[in-house]
Amino acid sequence: MALAVGLRRLLPLRRRAALGFRLRTGTSSSRGQGGPGRFHGSEVMGNPGTLKRGLLVSALSYLGFETYQVISQAAVVHATAKEVEEILEQADYLYESGETEKLYQLLTQYKESEDAELLWRLARASRDMAQLCKASEEEKKLLVYEALEYAKRALEKNESNFAVHKWYAICISDVGDYEGIKVKIGNAYIIKEHFEKAIELNPKDATSIHLMGIWCYTFAEMPWYQRRIAKILFATPPSSTYEEALRYFHRAEQGTVDPNFYSKNLLLLGKTYLKLHNKKLAAFWLMKAKDYPAHTEEDKQVHTEAAQLLTGFSDKN
Repeated sequence: MALAVGLRRLLPLRRRAALGFRLRTGTSSSRGQGGPGRFHGSEVMGNPGTLKRGLLVSALSYLGFETYQVISQAAVVHATAKEVEEILEQADYLYESGETEKLYQLLTQYKESEDAELLWRLARASRDMAQLCKASEEEKKLLVYEALEYAKRALEKNESNFAVHKWYAICISDVGDYEGIKVKIGNAYIIKEHFEKAIELNPKDATSIHLMGIWCYTFAEMPWYQRRIAKILFATPPSSTYEEALRYFHRAEQGTVDPNFYSKNLLLLGKTYLKLHNKKLAAFWLMKAKDYPAHTEEDKQVHTEAAQLLTGFSDKN
């Protein structure tokens, strides 16, 4: 089942605060994954090699995306270990800046790389490209499958990287939209397995924990007719409870450097408490979601939904 979450908004959490979901230890294995200590633009600008990389980014901006794709397909680059380090820094800077197309253009040059750090970033960039409104349905589908292929290769290269497991699960979820109900339900087991592995490898990764909460919430609220189909297709279909989802949402909230790390997590805490008929705590978390500073379009949508749910409380009273 596809994850009902705006991941392009969720994943660059550090773009606006000293907070996020990837654990940054200063090594290439942790950079760019979206956790505490995420790579800041100011850190990049303080690097002696920044000017050179900045010029490259500026040059790329003059190329049309379609033209660049043709060029990049004919010019796959193989990077040395030192060059990979610089590429990762540049990629993280572009990601922080929301430069989706430029990031994709940069990383597709290294699509034949054997480096898991490059590959999972390329999977993420491909997925983000698919989310752009100007992508046609056919282009979106191709990019979604392309992202999964990169994520698979990243997993083959490094099974000890939590970001690899996380992005593999996310990409499988996206592909499920094109595969039919049986495959979607079957993939749910795989998705859960890799989110759990990501959490095991990095227990402080708030986003993996949040997404695991969404997995639980999705199956807890599955309509009866879908449950019936699942039981026909599988002897033991995936299932969960609102209580389990709640534990993950709270864990994501408590596991961050700064609480209130993501408006959608606050909203889902409120909605889960509503499902559990605890209106007092539901109102508490919905109010937090409603008061969350709106930095993105998704934050605005969260505000609207939280306000509507809170209005429903008033109407009933």
